[in-house]
Amino acid sequence: MPATSLTIAEAALIRAGTLAPAERWSSVATFFTSDTHFGDHRTINIQRRPFASVAEMDAVLIDRWNEVVADEDEVWHLGDFARSVRDAERVLGVLRGRKHLIRGNNDPEAVAAHLGWASVRDYHEIRVDERLVILCHYPFRAWNGQARGAVNLHGHSHGRGKPLPRQVDVGVDAWNFRPIGFDMIAERIGAKPKSMAAEPTSA
Repeated sequence: MPATSLTIAEAALIRAGTLAPAERWSSVATFFTSDTHFGDHRTINIQRRPFASVAEMDAVLIDRWNEVVADEDEVWHLGDFARSVRDAERVLGVLRGRKHLIRGNNDPEAVAAHLGWASVRDYHEIRVDERLVILCHYPFRAWNGQARGAVNLHGHSHGRGKPLPRQVDVGVDAWNFRPIGFDMIAERIGAKPKSMAAEPTSA
């Protein structure tokens, strides 16, 4: 069965806090996120995150992830997941969804090797609603299919970069500390997707 992203109506209800993952009418959804930096106190100061402690930051990130993601959903994390394997072990088991990692510059080898990932890559391409979607931790100047409508999703910039057309930073700092569905990405780039169907991916 192909995965689906949230509908725009569902996304609006989730943002308003009136729709839990179990209540939506889509069967399986696909989400994107990046730069959670679980367990890393430096991120609070460098990125000026509104948290008094690492414990508070991690708790909010976990709660907001689980507010929108159901157990059967696919989640693509585009890098900089956690500071250490101990932090990854503590968090991966409580985060909902089938989780894929696109490695970032702050993902230790032990974090990437953790068995909690459905797949680990440095780069990947998927199709969502017949649109090619390019996944990498870093924003590209040019990417495969760029002239034919392909979308580049990335992290690393913490919401401070200047995106090119059809390029979206999916990092938590840019999206109120929660994963996002392709419907929100389509709104951001001005696209009007049809079914939001995402082709199945191999591990």
